[in-house]
Order: sequence, then structure tokens, then C-alpha cells
Amino acid sequence: MSEQLSKEEFVAKYKGIIEPMMRYMPWLLKASGNTANAIYGDDGIASNSLAFPVYDSNLMSFVKDMGKTPLMDRNYPYVYSKLRMKNAEDELRAISDATINDINVLNGILSKYVMGGRTKASLWNEGVKNGIFLKLLEKYKELLEYWDGTTMRDY
Repeated sequence: MSEQLSKEEFVAKYKGIIEPMMRYMPWLLKASGNTANAIYGDDGIASNSLAFPVYDSNLMSFVKDMGKTPLMDRNYPYVYSKLRMKNAEDELRAISDATINDINVLNGILSKYVMGGRTKASLWNEGVKNGIFLKLLEKYKELLEYWDGTTMRDY
């Protein structure tokens, strides 16, 4: 089911959520295309113990902050099946094509990476490396600026 919002409702609901997240834009711009984790255990530790990923603190803050927002949609698999999204290219195309009427698509993609990353942590790294998090923030910002008529600060 698509969430239909008037432009005023959209701006009122999303501006207060997205504007604070803009502080992550500089880091996401810098980090996109790169991995956001390191493997603890590279210094010979792995021979005696289990190696595990250590994530960038900015990524962990971003995921924690986004996870607390009402943008999270537990029914995100429905968005994927409805649009037949299978990979990052499909997701990036859906983000690029999204309008104010497709806000549930943006929320679904964001939810897959934030919520899904809680059980499959590699999704957080993929969200950064594939530029999904960056493109989502840029699209939310673009829609808000268009419908609000103001410019958001990038930090």
C-alpha cells in the first residue's frame, strides 16, 4: 500500500527526520565506494581466535540514528517483491526514479539496509560501498527541498 501524502504533510513529516541526518552527508560522500569496516584479527590474532568485522563509528551512528526514525518499515520485503528489485542497480534505479508518491519505496530500501543489517551486518557495509545510503539521503533532501522551497544545509 502506497503512502499518499500532500506536499505539506510530506514536508511536515519528513523534514524534522531528514534534516538532522544531513550531518552524515560529508562522511557518506567520502566513504561511498569504499568499505566501512575492517577485520579485527588481521594481526595474527585469527590463528588463535575468531576474526570479526569492526565498523566505522560514523556508520554505526548513522545506522543507530536511522533505526530510531519512523522511516523504518518492517514490511520492506513487500517493496522489493512488488518492484522486483534483486540487486543494488535495481535499488539505485528505484531511488533515482522516486517521487513524493514513492516515499514508501525509499523507506523500504533504507529499512532493508538498516534493519536487515542487524542480522546480516554486511548489509551496512554494502549500503555504504554501493552508495545506497548516500543516494537515499540525497533523494530525501531533493524531495524536501523541491516541495518545501527551501535549501537544506549539508553540514
